[in-house]
Amino acid sequence: MKRLGNISQISLIIIAILLMVIPFVYESRSTLIILTQIFIFAIFAMSYDILLGFTGIVSFGHAMFFGIGAYTTGILLQRNEPTMGYFILSLIVGIAVSIFVSYIVGLMTLRLKSHFYAMLTLAFASLFQVASEKWRSLTFGNDGFTFRIPEMLIDRTTFYLICLLLMISIYCILRRFTNSPLGAVLQAIRENEQRAESLGYKVLPYKIMASIISGVMACLAGSLYATSLRFVNTSVFAMDTTLDALLMTIIGGVGTLLGPIVGAAFL
Repeated sequence: MKRLGNISQISLIIIAILLMVIPFVYESRSTLIILTQIFIFAIFAMSYDILLGFTGIVSFGHAMFFGIGAYTTGILLQRNEPTMGYFILSLIVGIAVSIFVSYIVGLMTLRLKSHFYAMLTLAFASLFQVASEKWRSLTFGNDGFTFRIPEMLIDRTTFYLICLLLMISIYCILRRFTNSPLGAVLQAIRENEQRAESLGYKVLPYKIMASIISGVMACLAGSLYATSLRFVNTSVFAMDTTLDALLMTIIGGVGTLLGPIVGAAFL
């Protein structure tokens, strides 16, 4: 088993190196754009897998965090000089907002079970979508708005490599997280929540922690998605966005982390 684990790690490293080399040996703009979108949605799907695959939580409102990241980056870059400083600031602000929202929403919803929780998260995501439609002075409603991005990110090869490195980094972080004692508790909650409680674990804080980590990763994916398009509108809050993450996770393999990456590429 240890030998098989080493072989799989070596295979992943080889694949990562090949992906890094692609822009320099195969100059195709369309291919870079497609692969970049795969990396972005792989991050989004991995964030959803933390909820579904490792905690056993089905959410229909995961798009709210994706949308928070997209709108935070879009608004800050549109209203200020499109520099790397403001881009990094938009990531920090988006992460802070997603932590706050995921904590509040988690407190209000994670006491509910199964489809009751799923429907309430859908309601919260719908509230964000309605707010983005009505607050036209900030979001321009359904029409959305375009914005400029830092010169460093205009180059498709540079942006490709940034998205690839972020996907690899997030995979490694989430892999370490899921293999930790905390990850083991989340998987125990997934398998049998009542038994985890009987062993003395307070389930709600663990669920909220999983929700916060998942929300932060989804927010990063939303920021990268808006940056890749240089445009954002209310569709980022739509239920279809959450369903995309759900499908990617299921197609690739729930509870695997590598599965969401494969599912993102397939979808």
